[in-house]
Amino acid sequence: MDFNLKNIPSQKGRIAIVTGANNGIGFETTLAMAAYGFKVIMACRNLVKAEKAKFDILQKQPNADLDILQLDLSNLESVRVFAKNFKIKYSQLDVLINNAGVLIYSGKKNNAGVELQFATNHLGHFLLTNLLLELIPDRPESRIVALSSLAHKDAKIFFDDLNCEKTDDSGAAYGQSKLANLMFADILNRRLKKAGKKIVAVAVHPGGSDSGLFDEMSKATYYTFKILSPFILHSNTSAAKPSLFAALSPDVKGGEYFGPQGFKEFKGKVGIAKRSDYSKREDVAAKLWQLSEEMTNESFLS
Repeated sequence: MDFNLKNIPSQKGRIAIVTGANNGIGFETTLAMAAYGFKVIMACRNLVKAEKAKFDILQKQPNADLDILQLDLSNLESVRVFAKNFKIKYSQLDVLINNAGVLIYSGKKNNAGVELQFATNHLGHFLLTNLLLELIPDRPESRIVALSSLAHKDAKIFFDDLNCEKTDDSGAAYGQSKLANLMFADILNRRLKKAGKKIVAVAVHPGGSDSGLFDEMSKATYYTFKILSPFILHSNTSAAKPSLFAALSPDVKGGEYFGPQGFKEFKGKVGIAKRSDYSKREDVAAKLWQLSEEMTNESFLS
């Protein structure tokens, strides 16, 4: 099930949002979506970096139709302001790619005291999707894409320790956040179908890539990673293919999970990705949904 990027018809007239569009996989996703004719809203926290990314994309795709709107996913008020500003400028949204993510090892929290990875990677995207859902046309070509990770496989949701303060596993919080991304896509798709909607919600993982997530590694770990990366990882261009497949392929069905098919799923052709048994638990997903509604003070598709 490989994905031929050359067979995609023009998407002119359609609108997409890519969160974290200024670097890594988000940059490559934005570049490709713009090349297909989408008007792409680059949802970025750092406007200076976003402007630089926009300039770089226009150097490669002079006809790219791009707009920048500021979005800090770790801050729920910023998410609400972004949604308000988007609705002022646009009346529809055809594709939402919830791409942005952080990977940290320092136990940082947002301004509400929530662990930063859960706040940014999951909670901000949960709220963003909620606030924009009414603008998404009810048809199968409309897509909500969540970026999960291989890190979900050993993870669980720590409902009694959401900030992961009682564990010695430095990667537990990141794994939890990416598991939440996957489970959110699943339950969102189920609720959309229950509501009689044709909108497709789907999850992907990019495999292994040096996408800028690893900036907070220790120097020793980082340089070891850099030495090994050419052998185990693929480019950000290739890492963006699962997202593009999920957003554009007519073969996609809601609730599916896509990623590279090569060694350990680090790279290779796009296909159905492997997932943990825990990630399939509908009771956990329902509890996560309820918790997310409580934490964002929003309710939708009930």
